[in-house]
Amino acid sequence: MKWDQVTIVSGGTFGLGLSISLNLARRGHAVVAFGLAQPQVSSIAKGLDTLKDAAEREGLSDRIDILEADVSSELDVERVVDDAVTRFGHVNGLVNNAAIGPLGTVLTTDPKIVDRILAVNVKGPFLTARAVIPHMKRHGGGSIVNIGSGAGYGKPNMAAYAASKGALLALSAAMAYDHFHDHVRVNVAIPGGGGIISGMSLGRFDGDEERFKRKGAVGTVAGRSATGEDLANVVAFLLSDQAQTISGTVIDVGCFASQGGPVPIHP
Repeated sequence: MKWDQVTIVSGGTFGLGLSISLNLARRGHAVVAFGLAQPQVSSIAKGLDTLKDAAEREGLSDRIDILEADVSSELDVERVVDDAVTRFGHVNGLVNNAAIGPLGTVLTTDPKIVDRILAVNVKGPFLTARAVIPHMKRHGGGSIVNIGSGAGYGKPNMAAYAASKGALLALSAAMAYDHFHDHVRVNVAIPGGGGIISGMSLGRFDGDEERFKRKGAVGTVAGRSATGEDLANVVAFLLSDQAQTISGTVIDVGCFASQGGPVPIHP
């Protein structure tokens, strides 16, 4: 079968990444989703079976390939890209969603945790883009969507995470410039200005969704918290031909994320 759209999703097996993987598959993408089987620091995300089971329930197994791989490993990333090209013929979409985000200041964050945050959140997108862009160029172009955070503009008690997401904004803009004439578009989608329910956000509240909603999720202008589907819809748009002139931009899937937030509590 010839696939028009083949998209790799890092961290695509759970939480926001799972929503993105399923949404794209429903739209006709061939999806290669990868992640780690073991839980990561600050997140409740775990295992690969959540996506596998969901894909089977929706009859999407033939268009979703699920791999265990570490986005911070150059060899693992190359293996994922090779798998995508071997199975589906080419790659013209990439979603850099994998991230970890432990809370902490420069005084309370262990330097080893800083190294891991930067390896996953910055080096990871660097490695995936480095492996994918040559294939996109040969195919005539492509689209990369990096999942950012309002913390990239600075937020309290998120020193290392904020630094990593600020770096991702700069990396995205640099890649958009560098590969403009290769017809490779690079954009950033920031989930939830008023809080989005995800493995990472729940992990910061020990998996307690109700406590997160009370303390960390003010909501959106729609009168509810943003969801993985809200983010996935924007990602799908940025990957599509409808966005073929858009590169180097940031879209907030919520409110005020680009100003760092937070959205004020309703009086």
